Amino acid sequence: MKKFVPILMLACAPALTFAAGEHSGGHSMGGHSMGGHSMGGHSMSSVGKPGDPAKVGRTIEVVMDDTMRFTPAQIDVKAGETIRFFVKNSGKIPHEMVIGSLADLKAHAEEMRKMPGMQHVEPNMITLNAGQRGGLVWTFDQAGTVDFACLIPGHMEAGMAGKVRVN
Repeated sequence: MKKFVPILMLACAPALTFAAGEHSGGHSMGGHSMGGHSMGGHSMSSVGKPGDPAKVGRTIEVVMDDTMRFTPAQIDVKAGETIRFFVKNSGKIPHEMVIGSLADLKAHAEEMRKMPGMQHVEPNMITLNAGQRGGLVWTFDQAGTVDFACLIPGHMEAGMAGKVRVN
């Protein structure tokens, strides 16, 4: 039995390292977890899908700040393009970037108002504490407009939202 333990540990190590590398450590907002939340039960195909880090075409820096704004708030990408968003929270309070349809973002924001300690573990979002930086890789697979917002209660309502135009 002892021979199998190291093999299993080595087999799991790359997956654990990859999973830890995809998150920024900004997931400590409280004791609730979203689990398998699917952004309001809708398919994500209209907004894209988690991207393969090995296929990133370019990196776009996005800054979040306490004026409740994203910079830039409008981003242009090509259909099929995989983007690495290098996200920085330059503010003094937590912020997040969540990619989705406007309807799903609003529904999720309502859930966050009901459960403000909710933790995020979805590939379409990143939560960062003050001064933190992190990455989010997303593939925009069809033309249209995709929204993003900060769903911390009150932030989206204060104007912390943006759009990705997919051509």
